[in-house]
Amino acid sequence: MGIDGGYVRAQSTQGWFEVIAGKSLLSFTRGEESQEPVSSKCFAFVQTVDQKPKRRLFEVLQSQGHQLNQQITFLSDGGDTVRELQLYLNPHAEHLLDWFHVAMRLTVLQQTAKGLPDQTRDEEEDCPLRDPVVRNLERLKWYLWHGNVYKALQVVQCIETDLDAAVANDGHATVRKLLKAVEEFHTYIENNRGFIPNYGERYRHGERISTGFVESTVNQVISNRFCKRQQMQWTPRGAHLLLQIRTRVLNSGWEATFREWYPGFRASPQHMAA
Repeated sequence: MGIDGGYVRAQSTQGWFEVIAGKSLLSFTRGEESQEPVSSKCFAFVQTVDQKPKRRLFEVLQSQGHQLNQQITFLSDGGDTVRELQLYLNPHAEHLLDWFHVAMRLTVLQQTAKGLPDQTRDEEEDCPLRDPVVRNLERLKWYLWHGNVYKALQVVQCIETDLDAAVANDGHATVRKLLKAVEEFHTYIENNRGFIPNYGERYRHGERISTGFVESTVNQVISNRFCKRQQMQWTPRGAHLLLQIRTRVLNSGWEATFREWYPGFRASPQHMAA
């Protein structure tokens, strides 16, 4: 199960509010979602409106034949809201940090590091700066890929020390920018250290390491209707209600739900075929 968050424009001057969206796959092996048939269900809700998110998740899993003794694996981007939500929904499940978001942050750091000066002035001598930082960022990515969080945090601290000294000596704008980004990444890894597996081992065994299948769900459920090419503004309750209809349509369950509300609705396709 993958969970991600998106933002919808609120009415008047309220700014934006967060919408949680996710997708549950009955099979967890990479690439199997492209093979038919694979059971997949999506769900979405506004957390400040939904009073029973656990119940909503249970119904999604129940519709896929999930048993209470079956293991669930959650993949998320590690954001505070999503991380707390998945722990609330099922604290005993396996919770993993999505590699895509880790790699994306590291790519930004590596691109910024290319703009560092070659050297920095340390008292009376010049010390290399860019090459050591670039090498340490590569080491950082390698350690995280293999799930060695302890060594990764040590490398982050080493990078922070080098950049902090460079800021104190010359105050280069790129150095300050990279230092701030590295400190934020340090906090990100520290907060999610318990959710970082050995990505390389999982990848070699064909297991999922990213939430790419959720990104498409976010686009289907949230972006196309609420954000992209739309100028509408929403109340949290209005968005929540429309999300329930949208997910039922995507899960091919809207007609059955409508028939429960209106028993006189047209006969189901199975009855017509009979």
